[in-house]
Amino acid sequence: LTLVTEFVLQGFSELPRLRLPLFGCFFLYIVALTGSAAIIAVVSRSASLRSPMCFFLCNLAATDIVRTSSALPKVLAGLASAENTISFPGCTAQLFFLTWSASSELLLLTVMAYDRYTAICRPLHSSSRMSPRRCRSLAVGVRAVCAFNGSLHAGLMTRPSFCGPNVVAHFFCESPPLLLLSCSPTLVNSILTVLADAFYGVVHFLLTLVPYGCPVTRRRRAFSTCSSHLLAVSVRYSAVLCARISPASSCSPERSKGSAALYTMLSPTRNPISYSLRNMEVTRALGRLVSYLNGLMVFPTFFNLSLNFA
Repeated sequence: LTLVTEFVLQGFSELPRLRLPLFGCFFLYIVALTGSAAIIAVVSRSASLRSPMCFFLCNLAATDIVRTSSALPKVLAGLASAENTISFPGCTAQLFFLTWSASSELLLLTVMAYDRYTAICRPLHSSSRMSPRRCRSLAVGVRAVCAFNGSLHAGLMTRPSFCGPNVVAHFFCESPPLLLLSCSPTLVNSILTVLADAFYGVVHFLLTLVPYGCPVTRRRRAFSTCSSHLLAVSVRYSAVLCARISPASSCSPERSKGSAALYTMLSPTRNPISYSLRNMEVTRALGRLVSYLNGLMVFPTFFNLSLNFA
């Protein structure tokens, strides 16, 4: 048998009429990168933004950069060329970074929900429960756990044999469409995929919602500060549950592509707006940074006006 050494990412080739509109994802990619980089620069530069929420915002922004950079450049390459190929090692590496970044975001959302709970419902204990040392430990723990999860998925993907068709019905390498191409048993991979997705998509969704119960029932006015976070969490987990909580045998390419577009394109673009531009401290710090850069003639004036409008 001839083993497959490279895969062809189908992408959106079955929708040739949408090729030009789909180039709009390039705009989303630029917005996501610019917004995430701006958050990291503002929080790192401003001495007033040293709260746990801002610290985790930086981690979330870095995660968004990794996720978008792992998927969208290959999407753009597929839109620009007739055939979009990726080597088997490259596909495995993309699977690792996407799994690592996607699962890291889910765990970071859980940690951020706990931080909001302590700040609103346990304000006297907030500084001790979310001390800088503990925040760093949580961030390192999230990265380590998700790196192990990504390594496990990428490592197990080398177990099945691929000797038949090599066209992946997706625009990036993901476990369910890859397992459909295997010519050997994939029961272990399928079970691990479902268990991991259930853990990250269901258990952590509940762990994220529980901390918001206190502001809803006890301090409804304080809950308004968490509404944008809760909306972002709901959209993010809806996409995950729709795209991932299903065995490989029942994977629907159309549903999988649509849901994956939410958490690889729209979610990183929305996060800077949901978590930062609605935070007045971050907005003011961003305005000071833009004014400083405008003084150096780095950014045009209309960028400052668009920030004021936002």
